[in-house]
Amino acid sequence: MTSRYDRAITVFSPDGHLFQVEYAQEAVKKGTCAVAVRGADCIVLAVEKKAVAKLQEERTVRKIVQLDKHIVMAFAGLSADARVLISRARVECQSHQLTVEDPVTVEYITRYLAQIKQQYTQSNGRRPFGVSCLLAGFDKDSDTPRLYQTDPAGNYFEWKADAIGRSAKTVHEFLEKAYQDDLVADRVGTIKLAVKALFEVVQSGSKNMDVAVIAKDKKLEMLTTDEISKYVSEIEKEREEEAQRKKRGR
Repeated sequence: MTSRYDRAITVFSPDGHLFQVEYAQEAVKKGTCAVAVRGADCIVLAVEKKAVAKLQEERTVRKIVQLDKHIVMAFAGLSADARVLISRARVECQSHQLTVEDPVTVEYITRYLAQIKQQYTQSNGRRPFGVSCLLAGFDKDSDTPRLYQTDPAGNYFEWKADAIGRSAKTVHEFLEKAYQDDLVADRVGTIKLAVKALFEVVQSGSKNMDVAVIAKDKKLEMLTTDEISKYVSEIEKEREEEAQRKKRGR
């Protein structure tokens, strides 16, 4: 039955499925994991970093990109699809600035990308974008961090913390248990929670992840390997101390 309905993107199956959209969501699940945590005054994005070929230029493999001075995006899924969306989003940000003389809000550019994705789910001769996006930033007239997520179907939602890509469900479960307002009250706590969440699916080590911090009226900060290593060491030390406390409690 499935094979009759998975060839045309505009045809629903009898039980209400659009199989091509669901296949695009499966492509996202095969992508590297990306985590975002919204703190009191910043947002931290942490992404799994795959090993690159020995002769490949590492700077050309990026999962965290800047759309505008105040908006950053991380993605999971097909990098080529993401590149198209990044280009269109950057053009829209500049066009909006020239037309309205105000920078876009985070929700506006999220809705813009979601609308593009949705259009590709109901047009012949196209296929859905096999990419999910995490968009983080600050609006012009607000000090409150904003974090949104879009999926291949064109849905978008605002989150306190979210994960996309490989084993996103596992990371979600960790964040639901670990996220507390007092833990993300400052920059350090927000970074540590994001790194801990990524550790649920990534082997320990600063070389296996990229971490970015965006704060109000500040440039995007990409943490160095040494800085990430410092947080990794602190987290591992806390885990060891917790394990020892549990042993003594038995």
